[in-house]
Amino acid sequence: MGVIAAVTAWLVIAVSVSVNPWFIFTKNAFSDLGGPHAADPWIYNYGLITASIFIDLYSINLLLLSRNKVEDFASALVFVSGLFLALIGIYHEGTQPHVFVSTWFFAQMDMAIITWGIGSLIARDRRLGLFSLFLGIMAPVIALIIPWPSAATVEAYGITVIDSWVAIMTYLDARHLIR
Repeated sequence: MGVIAAVTAWLVIAVSVSVNPWFIFTKNAFSDLGGPHAADPWIYNYGLITASIFIDLYSINLLLLSRNKVEDFASALVFVSGLFLALIGIYHEGTQPHVFVSTWFFAQMDMAIITWGIGSLIARDRRLGLFSLFLGIMAPVIALIIPWPSAATVEAYGITVIDSWVAIMTYLDARHLIR
């Protein structure tokens, strides 16, 4: 479900960009694709809501994989981040809560990755624990120190970080290395 969520999000962005030729990756934010000036903003907004369903289903899989209460909590953080992704589609650009819900989606996922890392260390899974901690701590630091040319570029970076963690977790799950 995590991989499906990632693919869904990128497809939604691609389709939304294709129907909004004015969108410039180095000047706009992805949320512009769901705002009042976008052509067919419903594609972006409902697309994010759809992707959020897959994230929430993925969080249930993480709960089933969890080896301790800390990883249980991390799966709950992923679930809540899925809710915030849906809220980005509901409170699209141009609405008052938009900046908060979009920022909190990324912050929530970073907290989930860090928390999973702590839980993995408790489970004596040093490699996954250190990887998750490093990713969850360094990704936002990098996002804050690089002078990104646009909101879309830093958003793409954040999405790629999340997708990387999901891909590693999915690979480890498929190989039965998390149990």
